[in-house]
Amino acid sequence: MSLLYILSLLFWAITAGVLTWYVLSLATQITYVTLADGRRQARALPLLFRLLLPLAPNLDPLVRRPFFRASVTAATWQLTAAGYEGLLSGKEFTALRVLLPSTVASFLLLSFIPLGAIALPFWLMGTLLAWYWPLHWLRKVRGQRTKSILRALPFVLDLLTLSVEAGMDFMGAVRRNCEKRKMDALNEELLRMQREIQIGTTRRIAFQNLSDRVRIPQVKTLCAALIQADELGVSLGTILRIQADQLRRERFERAEKLAHEAPTKMLFPLLLFIFPATIIVLLGPVIANIIAEGLL
Repeated sequence: MSLLYILSLLFWAITAGVLTWYVLSLATQITYVTLADGRRQARALPLLFRLLLPLAPNLDPLVRRPFFRASVTAATWQLTAAGYEGLLSGKEFTALRVLLPSTVASFLLLSFIPLGAIALPFWLMGTLLAWYWPLHWLRKVRGQRTKSILRALPFVLDLLTLSVEAGMDFMGAVRRNCEKRKMDALNEELLRMQREIQIGTTRRIAFQNLSDRVRIPQVKTLCAALIQADELGVSLGTILRIQADQLRRERFERAEKLAHEAPTKMLFPLLLFIFPATIIVLLGPVIANIIAEGLL
């Protein structure tokens, strides 16, 4: 073998090793968001996002154009509702939505060149999936955060109701809840609301900001009731108890609805697995005897 061939092999081996080391270092990297009190909370970003994120600033002139304005705005509030504010901006997410399909399309094009035109449908499918996948990820993480908030909300309201009815002021009850309970999605939002009020924001604006961030109907109703109670001077303990009872009733109704839907959802698995299994159990010995007699 010539020296040039050995050097080229060595070059490609070093390049592959460096790329592998870079990908593995990003795969093991933990990303964080900073909470209102300065603490850091882990947030998982997909590996593809972390690989392409350093290239996102290069697309700033593109995503600033009016064509992408609606996408950037929608991505910004969805990332805020999903708890990724400060870690991933709307402009960066929109840039990733452009970079990811472009990268996947280029990779598939180079891979499918030997196959010719027959690979065109697969190339189009892969590019479309790469374009849609970031939206799917964002909706998924936002849905998980919404479920976490709805799961914790009735319990937190009960704690706040007991604290307020025992004589503690509302913000003291919120602070005590954030200190004693494990930090979850709802506590993160309550902690941010508490910090906003501490730096001088009025309760009305802090409640409204909380409602605008999470955009969950139950939280919007609660914030509207708290704003009205704060303006009219109504007892917050009464409002919190009414809201807690209403949330508990809604959760019970959702559980009843899921229980009623269960038989319908189980029908297809029953037809797909139970019926063939029954046939095999009943006819299996008969078929085995017929095969044995045929062999004899």
